[in-house]
Amino acid sequence: MPGYHRRVPTQTWIEPVVLTGSRVRLEPLSAGHLADLERVAFDLPIWQWTIMGPQDADGLRGWLGAALANQEAGTERPFATIDLASGRAIGSSRYMSIVPEHKRLEIGWTWVGSAYQRSGANREAKLLQLTHAFESLGANRVEFKTHARNERSRTALTGIGATFEGVFRSHVITPDGSLRDSAYFSVIAPEWPGIKAALVAGLLR
Repeated sequence: MPGYHRRVPTQTWIEPVVLTGSRVRLEPLSAGHLADLERVAFDLPIWQWTIMGPQDADGLRGWLGAALANQEAGTERPFATIDLASGRAIGSSRYMSIVPEHKRLEIGWTWVGSAYQRSGANREAKLLQLTHAFESLGANRVEFKTHARNERSRTALTGIGATFEGVFRSHVITPDGSLRDSAYFSVIAPEWPGIKAALVAGLLR
């Protein structure tokens, strides 16, 4: 049938994988990472603009449980971000909103501990995830979203070469019951070689 796309199971397109750079390693998230993440996860600015709000130990365990359940279901591929120098987990990110039949996915739920921000850890993690998405998975599009008022995140996404596409108004409900507008960004396959070169050059400075 013209225009019909057979649904491809997520787990057959994006399988668990370890991605290693010079600063960080991304490995499948597990319960064993919890102790490390508890050391770095409770600074308010990390969660200020997320739909979770401020975190405590119970909230972090809930976050981890939900991530692992989605991983088991094959709907998401969450990573622990490992600092190579210390061998400790310092944050997390994941592939989500995965649409195999259109080779489209989102990189989201990305955070690192405050002490590791502006260290190049998050930038290298994005490079590793984008490289795997475009060069191993053959993705056509990788998207990102953030709170429309999160200027730091928006600047960071523009800084890695993602294109701002607009704002989804009243997109999600936040923990305090207010409505959040979400700003969407993307990278598409034809743009990737130039964006990759700029990311690599930035990490070498």
